[in-house]
Parts: sequence; structure tokens; C-alpha cells
Amino acid sequence: MENLTAAPCDGDCDCSPDPAQLAEFKHAIHALGGKWKFEILFSLMNGTMRFGALRRSIAGITQHMLTTQLRELEQDGLVSRTAFAEKPLRVEYELTEAAYGLLPAFKELLSWSRVYGGARLAVSQATPEA
Repeated sequence: MENLTAAPCDGDCDCSPDPAQLAEFKHAIHALGGKWKFEILFSLMNGTMRFGALRRSIAGITQHMLTTQLRELEQDGLVSRTAFAEKPLRVEYELTEAAYGLLPAFKELLSWSRVYGGARLAVSQATPEA
């Protein structure tokens, strides 16, 4: 795995991260941050979906929250919205090329969760509650 930090600090250096890399990282986290964005992107990985179908695919999300998160994802260039001039209005959402570029990262997160996600669950179940 690539180490994006500088050489190990021996105490005589400034250990702060590269500001340019930190800015890029913050931008990525902002674009993906939010309670529902990963679920939305994951749902759209299988192809274009209408708003109603997308809402039904994500248990617990409200119409308002889905609309808000979709707008943010669209602004960040991860989701495209197509409105068809029909009655009733038909709106479809799909991932952009940039979002499909996240697929390797999603696969890595899933692998990480399979290896380490259960450990957290096992610890919390083993700890008696007060």
C-alpha cells in the first residue's frame, strides 16, 4: 500500500501533512460525506433509476433527504439527473464516469469491512452493558 505521508518523523521536523494533499482529501470526503451518499451511490451502481425506485431501495431515507443528497451529488459531479418532458414528469438518476471511478475504492471498503468490520461488532457484543 502506498504511503502518502512523508518519511517517519524523528522529532526534528514538521509532521504536518502536505497541504495540497490534505485539501484534495477534504474535497473527496466532503463529496462523499453524508449519511446517505454511499447508499445512493451503491444503489445506482447497477444502473439508472427513477426517483421513486431509488427511494424504495434505501430503507429509512425520506424524500426530502434523498432530494438534498442527490442535489449535492449532482453538484459534485457524481450523479447526473435527466428530466423527461412527460406528464407526469419522469426523472432518472445515474452515476457519472467520476462516480464509476470510485468502484475500486468501494470494493476496497467492502474488503476492509469483511476483515475488520466484524471485529468491532464482536467487541461490542462481548462487552456487557451497564
